[in-house]
Amino acid sequence: MGTPRDTREDQAQEVIDRLYEEYPDTTISLDFSNRLELLVAVVLSAQCTDERVNEVTEELFDKYRTADDYANADEAELAADIYGITFHNNKAGYLKSTGQRLVAEHGGEVPDTMSALTDLSGVGRKTANVVLQHGHDVVEGIVVDTHVRRLSRRLGLTTEETPERIEQDLMGVVPEDDWQQFTHLFISHGRAVCDARNPSCDECVLEDVCPSSKLDHDVDLASGEAW
Repeated sequence: MGTPRDTREDQAQEVIDRLYEEYPDTTISLDFSNRLELLVAVVLSAQCTDERVNEVTEELFDKYRTADDYANADEAELAADIYGITFHNNKAGYLKSTGQRLVAEHGGEVPDTMSALTDLSGVGRKTANVVLQHGHDVVEGIVVDTHVRRLSRRLGLTTEETPERIEQDLMGVVPEDDWQQFTHLFISHGRAVCDARNPSCDECVLEDVCPSSKLDHDVDLASGEAW
């Protein structure tokens, strides 16, 4: 059994309030200047660090400026241009296919609906949420990446395991006005303190409200995450 909904709502609000104080300026860490660049960067970021993506896209975005550029690209050359990105060969295929679809169905523009975005190659709900939020100012859900998944379970905000079910669960306890920043707050805290293998509980502003703390507290494995 998980934590009751009203308790989880209280827990979520306390967590959010503290993280806003800790990370007041947190935002997306990918570099982009338009919606197409954002879409490409997020596709490339799957299972790859944002830092590495930013290194690769600095030159990539100078060479590929429009959806037509990706649609007409030589796939092997495009793969070479993103070499160093995890699964670069597969992602080159995604980018070429996405460019073709953008040209054929959307006039070369990045669409602004969840359904249209998730129809693109390599684009799932997480990627679509990022593009909607930061490209179109449309917030339909919560982006659940590895940090959000790990921290939300450790903090007892959800017991779900898949990103889709975690997102739906969190949307019921996180205030809608905080959906976008919730992800950035958790990413910042996950990178700085709540590491996957060795979290720094003694430095954590959430330690006293975290059911998974390694310090002198009882750990509720039903609502937190075992180490």
